[in-house]
Amino acid sequence: MSYVTPGDFAEKMIDAGEAKVKMSTKDTLIRSYMAGAILALAAAFAITVAVNTGNFLIGALLFPVGFCMLYLLGFDLLTGVFTLCPLALIAKRPGVTVKGVLRNWGLVFVGNFAGAMTTALFMAIIFTTGFTHEPNAVGQKLSVIGESRTVGYAEAGAGGMLTLFVRAVMCNWMVSTGVVAAMMSTSVSGKVIAMWMPILVFFYLGFEHSIVNMFLFPSGIMLGGEFTWSDYFLYNEIPTVIGNLVGGLTFVGAMIYATHYKPTPTEQPAPFGHPAE
Repeated sequence: MSYVTPGDFAEKMIDAGEAKVKMSTKDTLIRSYMAGAILALAAAFAITVAVNTGNFLIGALLFPVGFCMLYLLGFDLLTGVFTLCPLALIAKRPGVTVKGVLRNWGLVFVGNFAGAMTTALFMAIIFTTGFTHEPNAVGQKLSVIGESRTVGYAEAGAGGMLTLFVRAVMCNWMVSTGVVAAMMSTSVSGKVIAMWMPILVFFYLGFEHSIVNMFLFPSGIMLGGEFTWSDYFLYNEIPTVIGNLVGGLTFVGAMIYATHYKPTPTEQPAPFGHPAE
């Protein structure tokens, strides 16, 4: 059977986190660059479908194709390493340190941002015929999304920021569930089905994903959205990153570690919340 039991995939989660912390700088940057570019392209695809069909559900149903591709190819998203890497630290895996985890997060952020920006630039060129025409219908939609989900939150004050944070937490609750779900099967079809479901939920509900937003908002600025780079970082990207970290680590990583991870007698993992020095 292709199904992997929770106890077994909990071990796989920690193994994956350890491998990512110890990965070389070159490999980490390349893998995260490709992940950011592919996820951004999937977002562009889904929004194009939604605009052309007038049905956002169809776009949401198709968006997970990008997520599935990048994870089957072994690429890394910041939202995924937020969940996996700390578990290797908590489990006291040799050579895994706080500095190593932070290094991985920083490199993956840079790689994801560069990849998403590349796709944003390419799609902005396509939507404007090389910046010689006004944006087409999809480009106009992107500029509106960027404006409403930056200055729109800011105009709502504390309530807007709270909404943004909660949407980010809920987002990585679902996305990290997708990352873990891929470990629940040894077959490609099983992995795809398991990943598809939570990613569909997050995208259709409009939750805030830091890497998707690395495409949406820079492209929105290029396409004439009435907001600035500082609006994007202050009123979306920074709170979204924090919320994604909380959602993935708390509601997925911690829960699975606490209930399913059973170390061997030779291992001495720290209780969750007390990482190794």
